[in-house]
Amino acid sequence: MSQSTKNRAHLGANAARYAALIVGAAVMMTPFLYMLSTSFKAQQYVLTTPPQFIPNPVTASNYSAAWQYNHFGRYFANSILVAVVSTALSLAISSMMAYGFARFRFAGRELMFRILLLGLMIPAMMLVVPQFVLAKYLGLLDSYGGLIVFYVGSSLALNTFLLRGFFESIPTELEQAMEVDGARAFTRYWRLILPLSKPALATATIFTFLAAWDEYVWALTIINSPEKRTLPLAIQLFHGENQTLWGLVFAASAIAVVPVLVVFLVFQRYFVQGLTAGALKG
Repeated sequence: MSQSTKNRAHLGANAARYAALIVGAAVMMTPFLYMLSTSFKAQQYVLTTPPQFIPNPVTASNYSAAWQYNHFGRYFANSILVAVVSTALSLAISSMMAYGFARFRFAGRELMFRILLLGLMIPAMMLVVPQFVLAKYLGLLDSYGGLIVFYVGSSLALNTFLLRGFFESIPTELEQAMEVDGARAFTRYWRLILPLSKPALATATIFTFLAAWDEYVWALTIINSPEKRTLPLAIQLFHGENQTLWGLVFAASAIAVVPVLVVFLVFQRYFVQGLTAGALKG
């Protein structure tokens, strides 16, 4: 086969690959773009046939109406509080657990780690009833603590798995040098391991924040007070009370996407590197 033929075959393979990626991206983005488009439409233009992807005329009234309706701003603040605290606690606990599994040798270490990973194999819906009973005995029903404690618990297995793999990729010689200088384990963890593990920590941050921000079933199960509702509950009620006002519903959904986009944009440059390291090592 001549070099020109090989080049043409290579170009054809690349073209097919890019075409497949473009089609996949279009399939994934179309619902989001249609939601965003509809959020800028007046009600009489929402259900036009054929669908109108470019709103004409454009209106931002849906956003102001959605934000002011039924204490939506309070629900937004509730979700921010729960997601941020859950993410911070989960990263603190899972990073210390991962450091212990990665650097210390003790009896039953691998067995304990594999038992921890069993949490990744159990469907979340199967745990709702036992979690509810446990939350009742702990006095955590209808409280932010009831959300945070169980959000943290549900994220520990994945975060520990990702972080352990990355921690093990850090040369032990660096820690040995600090140990010679008298640094204890926590000092090595805080001043060496964490600063070198930004990619893995960013990956865990994105996963944990997204899971806490979007969670619906557990919040619906234990939250009864209207003032303690999180954003998914608010949007569901919003949707139920405005069955035909799709512009307001989609505007509320678009507002809910903003914090997730901010978190991803802040940490995205570390995301792929951290995910790859955590998946391939450990």
